[in-house]
Amino acid sequence: MKAMILAAGRGERMRPLTDKTPKALLKVHGKSLIVWHIERLTSLGFSEIVINIDYLGDMIEKSLGDGSKWGVNLLYSDERQSGALESAGGIINALPLIQSDTFLVVNSDIWCDYEFETSFNLNGDLAHLILVPNPQHNPDGDFALHKNRVSNDIKRRFTFSGIGYYSAKLFEGLECKKMPLAPLLREAVKNGNVGGSLYEGKWHDIGTPQRLKEINATSA
Repeated sequence: MKAMILAAGRGERMRPLTDKTPKALLKVHGKSLIVWHIERLTSLGFSEIVINIDYLGDMIEKSLGDGSKWGVNLLYSDERQSGALESAGGIINALPLIQSDTFLVVNSDIWCDYEFETSFNLNGDLAHLILVPNPQHNPDGDFALHKNRVSNDIKRRFTFSGIGYYSAKLFEGLECKKMPLAPLLREAVKNGNVGGSLYEGKWHDIGTPQRLKEINATSA
């Protein structure tokens, strides 16, 4: 299975830190967010990782190279001509590089100790979302979870972690353009095609300078 790291975003909420540094290269405990992901993915058996790039993408390529320093093959899905395509658009654009029926996608701006699975079985679903307990900045959550099935119920919601396993069929027939992922997922959830699980380990959404400062004040 291939993994994809979403790293094309401008990181508006992280300004001014992202004025000269792409969000994915911001550091937690002395190591860039994206390197934390690469090292963990590699240690768990992933051998190829696709990274989408746009804003300051040349800095990401220069910093990471071909991945040989970690023993992994890094492939870049370049959005610099089109402009950032958002999550769903970025995934659609990267499908020719992913070339897999099932694949993992993780946001570059989270820090976690979740154990990514190289052989995850969707069992016919279009997606499987990893949900987490609601952090302070998202108290109402995003999706409900009932016996490992994701629902759009408004009660007892959890937060989408930015980690998901997807079937290429979820994106079948869709035009490659700027497109958010949430509406696509909600439609699949409504049709009963999305599984999920709750992860209660270490997970942080590094979405603002304050949150980055707070995580760096804790132990690794």
